[in-house]
Amino acid sequence: MADEGVPGPGGSLVGRDDDLRRLGDRLRLGEGGGALLLSGEAGVGKSAVLDALAATALADGARVLRASGVEFEAHCGYSGLNQAFFPFLSALEQLDDALRDALRVALGFAPGPAPEHLLVANAVVRLLQTIADGGPLLFVVDDLHWVDRASAAVLGSVARRVPGLGVSLVAAARPGEPGADDGRTLPPYDLPPYDLPPLDQESAGRLLRSRFPGLSRAAHQRLLTEAGGNPLALLELPTALRPGTAESPAVPSLSTRLEALFGSRVTGLPAASQQLLLLAALEGTGDLRVLQAAARHPGGGPGLDDLAPVERERLVRIEEGEQRLAFRHPLIRSAVVGRAPSRERRAAHAALAAALADRPERHAWHLGEATLEPDEEVAAVLEHAAGLALRRGDAAGAMRTLVRAAELTPEGPDRGRRLGEAAYLGAESTGALGSARRLLDDARQAAPAGEDSLHSATASALLLLNGDGDVAAAHRLLTSAVETSAGTHRYRADDKALVDALHVLAVICFFGAHEDLWRSYHRALELLTPEPPAILTVLGRTFSDPARTGADAHRQLDALTASLTDGSERARDTEWAREGDGADPVRTTRVGTGALYLDRLGEVREPAWQVVRSGREGGPARRYISALIHLCLDDYLTGAWDEALDLAGEGLRACEDHGYSAFAWYFRYIEAIVLGARGHTDESLATAGAVIGWADRHGAPCAGHYAHHAAAVAALGSADFALAYQHAEAVSPAGTLRSHVPHALWVAAHLVEAGVRSDRRQEAAAHVRAMRETGIAAVSSRHAMLVEASAALCAEDDEEALRLFALALETHGGERWRFDHARVRLAHGERLRRARATTESRTPLRAALATFEELGARPWADRARTELRAAGFAVAEPDGSGQHGLSAQKLEIARLAASGLTNKQIAERLFISHRTVGAHLYQTYAALGITRRTELGAALGALAEGG
Repeated sequence: MADEGVPGPGGSLVGRDDDLRRLGDRLRLGEGGGALLLSGEAGVGKSAVLDALAATALADGARVLRASGVEFEAHCGYSGLNQAFFPFLSALEQLDDALRDALRVALGFAPGPAPEHLLVANAVVRLLQTIADGGPLLFVVDDLHWVDRASAAVLGSVARRVPGLGVSLVAAARPGEPGADDGRTLPPYDLPPYDLPPLDQESAGRLLRSRFPGLSRAAHQRLLTEAGGNPLALLELPTALRPGTAESPAVPSLSTRLEALFGSRVTGLPAASQQLLLLAALEGTGDLRVLQAAARHPGGGPGLDDLAPVERERLVRIEEGEQRLAFRHPLIRSAVVGRAPSRERRAAHAALAAALADRPERHAWHLGEATLEPDEEVAAVLEHAAGLALRRGDAAGAMRTLVRAAELTPEGPDRGRRLGEAAYLGAESTGALGSARRLLDDARQAAPAGEDSLHSATASALLLLNGDGDVAAAHRLLTSAVETSAGTHRYRADDKALVDALHVLAVICFFGAHEDLWRSYHRALELLTPEPPAILTVLGRTFSDPARTGADAHRQLDALTASLTDGSERARDTEWAREGDGADPVRTTRVGTGALYLDRLGEVREPAWQVVRSGREGGPARRYISALIHLCLDDYLTGAWDEALDLAGEGLRACEDHGYSAFAWYFRYIEAIVLGARGHTDESLATAGAVIGWADRHGAPCAGHYAHHAAAVAALGSADFALAYQHAEAVSPAGTLRSHVPHALWVAAHLVEAGVRSDRRQEAAAHVRAMRETGIAAVSSRHAMLVEASAALCAEDDEEALRLFALALETHGGERWRFDHARVRLAHGERLRRARATTESRTPLRAALATFEELGARPWADRARTELRAAGFAVAEPDGSGQHGLSAQKLEIARLAASGLTNKQIAERLFISHRTVGAHLYQTYAALGITRRTELGAALGALAEGG
């Protein structure tokens, strides 16, 4: 038991009764469970409190699991979970196959594909329930700030889910302590905090008197003042008093003073004991079997019997049942390592590497720490260990291990290659863009001139895209790298660096939206042997020119979407088998990208949500952002607009937090198009304009196309059809679906409607012909519906128009696209009324109005109400309007007249005669008390202000 406190009467800790009671209440052990973070300065007694909580739980019949973060083990992914669950390996067999396999791979007990973070968290929760076996369970984690990143992320996920499951989790950490590998500060993951305060004056005095009853009054008072209620200081500082004085040595800080005290006690041990203590400090887990094996190593030192002096000095405790050694306090471990000369530390690491030969990642790390000069064999071992970390889904750990491998690589291309791959992981997966930039600089210095690795070039392209560079520069850089490194990758389809580069190249080509950019991508695919991975082929068809080639990819996409749940494609496709940055997020987002323009994002929603939940809990940032993009786009198309706006806000924050500025425009587009559809025209157009400006500066026309789409919707909603037509034509001119401009698909129907309503019927009809000739109806049910609806809008003959509208609304699956489907119904109802089928028009108009009101699409809802009233159907005014005595149609005519439109133009928009417009305006003048058209604007404004 840690001695930062001394048991008082009944075995309780001095001065901690109230704290233990409060902690027990919040952990709710045996009453549903709970989680919290115990925070406090070094030596304040966190470990002692954890021990007391564990002892009480055991006495009450609960199961207790323990783990502790170790600074010198923080580089090993999932080492914290391994430590906690190693004694319970047999319980793994009771889990479902998927959960068991995921956890075995994550903990390093079995080979296999990298498990997704959320799957590991689910497995841990289920394992905790299995171990608890219906009873209470307490999970204790000390020194959370030194727990490896992968384990800490899973623990954060688990902590949010244990309440109600009968599991309690308490973790301890120092406030503001930098994390093990990424500088994060605590408390992490929003765990409910509990700040453990220093002892009060009375308790501190009682503790000091109980341990050092012979202190003089002056020394007693001086120690109380210096310790400030810190229990560890109260127990250790008295040993440093100079004989016959009340003063302790002058050391700058309490933490430093305590560490120095421990160091002096270590120095006083026999040499053999010091060597064994150093082995224990560097080994990290306290496994006595490993320590014994290391001690037998020629450079490892003595045997376990030499621990006796260490125990007598109360520096460690031995847990016989678990065959583990535990340091009384982390400062002791720091003192042991800090005082050891470099030569001794390297010898201890070498002994541990030999003892851990059957554990590749830990073996590699210790071997790396034991090595001072560049050594290719050691570097290769570390690179292999990085690959193992990748396959377990620990991209951050793999990045760090590759950096160490590069440090130990002799001068030459391999050093630059390893740094380049580490930089790629930082840029493409972990979100560590700052580190990636530094690593790239190092890689360029390490590699011979002109011999950047392909991963370096891919990372450079990503950083260029997210910095001040443009699409053309990123494209030149990456295509040149693919071609000049052909002698290395030989266009093998199983070359991971090449496959990663081609995926990034596809994104760059998409941003550039020009056929010339895509040529290098297609040329590389043609050269891949024995054949390109299926996802690269699908991207080449759906992400480049989907209007012409997208429909041909449906069959391949079927297999890819199925693979997200059944894993069949993964077994056949070497790309998935060799993925490095967490295969499930990579696979999900890459398949989602292939599904985007085929309107099949709905098929990857659940896997995409898993990636988002993982990203929220520390999963790969780049994949998190991609999954958010896919969910937003599907939400817009299917009418989940509130969720789309929420996720867009989350996506913008993620882009800012992680530095992925090149992807923020997707979320701005979602904001602009939903706001425009809901009638917030000015805000929508301003947001779209900002995106267009960014696209122009970065040579990324695709982003501009998305923004023009949003602006077109906003303009259609505000009945500014000329402006809508202008924005739609900026994407693709009338009469053609511009080659390799994917978003021409999504804007085609808007161009037709804007053309018809702005006296451009010829241009609109030409665009319908282009839609039919390119065969976009085969791309998706949405486009099949919109092709027929667009043709109906252009039809001069009412009978032909109504036939085409019926065809559009009969499209199988068309209802899924709620906004588009409702707009087709609105146009159908308008044409029915124009054809004097007034009664028949009410059904589609009422259905359209219901959808528009549900979506909050106010401009279109207003149009539907106007049409229904014109068809003789009584529709209540929204929000209590209508008290002015004017019908919705009269008000709409007045607004259009005030905007400057002629009676003829108003008649064409509302499908009524110009005589009817004149009659309504005459009646409106009378109702508003005005006499001329120029007074309409002011009168309508006064009417709005007066309600």
